[in-house]
Amino acid sequence: MNTQREQLIQAWLNSVLNNEPFNIHFLAGDASFRRYARVQHAGQTYMLMDAPPEKEDCHPFVQIDHFFADHGVRVPKIIAEDLTQGFLLLEDFGDVLLSTLLNNDTVDHYYLQAFKQLVELQRIDATGVLPAYSHEKLMQEMQLFTDWLLPALNVKPTVEENALIENTFKTLANNAISQPQVIVHRDFHSRNLMVLQNETDLGVIDFQDAVIGAYTYDLISITRDAYVQWQPALVNAWFEQFYGLLPTSIKSEISLEQFKRDADYMAIQRHLKILGIFVRLFERDGKSGYLKDLPRVMWYLLEESKAYPELNDFMAFVNTRVLPEFNTKYGTYTVV
Repeated sequence: MNTQREQLIQAWLNSVLNNEPFNIHFLAGDASFRRYARVQHAGQTYMLMDAPPEKEDCHPFVQIDHFFADHGVRVPKIIAEDLTQGFLLLEDFGDVLLSTLLNNDTVDHYYLQAFKQLVELQRIDATGVLPAYSHEKLMQEMQLFTDWLLPALNVKPTVEENALIENTFKTLANNAISQPQVIVHRDFHSRNLMVLQNETDLGVIDFQDAVIGAYTYDLISITRDAYVQWQPALVNAWFEQFYGLLPTSIKSEISLEQFKRDADYMAIQRHLKILGIFVRLFERDGKSGYLKDLPRVMWYLLEESKAYPELNDFMAFVNTRVLPEFNTKYGTYTVV
């Protein structure tokens, strides 16, 4: 360790671990400015989160970790913290991401477990603890599509097209706000769920952006994962399975048909956002690893919107003005 930041980490770990010997090994980075390292000490392993305070705020992670743990959600225990410097020492969940175990034979088992945990998460009352997934926030997220993807493709909407985009975004945001409002993890997918040794519950990570929002959002995150695609018939069966697990109070008010529409609308909102985020990660942050997933996300958007005539005009814009440039620059997705 020779950088100033790494010297601070060394000094903090020395103080936390009573100046006893330890080994530290940094892991591959993620989409944020956080980084992680595995720390070995006295026969135990821990996970260090290094979140430079000028780039990342650890307070939401710590607050939500404690709140979730108190309500039975399987999140990492916090061993030590220094929020001023941006350091957390966490329970080590190991290396087995759910994504690495998924195949046609295992996915139903693991996703059912994830659905059960998600429904339990949604039963927790987080009023006053988590912020609302507001109409403004939903609109800002979709604006990433117009702020980052369209310029990257040199697509400049006309005045009429901009009005169409704005109205479509409002329709999607209004639907999300009208859905039952519950805890939303916001990245509840197979790379943020971990299979823990000798435990049935999946370990939940990367929850620091949790909010109170639409009941279909996290379901979409896992069943229409930006990193892996499942057959539409399987996804439809999962929707029905998840709907069956919902509280009677919701099912008495919302039909399965309406639930699926809510899920599709939520998926469209999410995938518009992701298209912008993945481009921003490359254009602004120099992270190219997500570009390969862009064609899959675009495929999702095209598929999810087909059943809804009210979205035809917007999707005509996407198909005629956006898709040709997109396919040339980022490639097309081949359905497996």
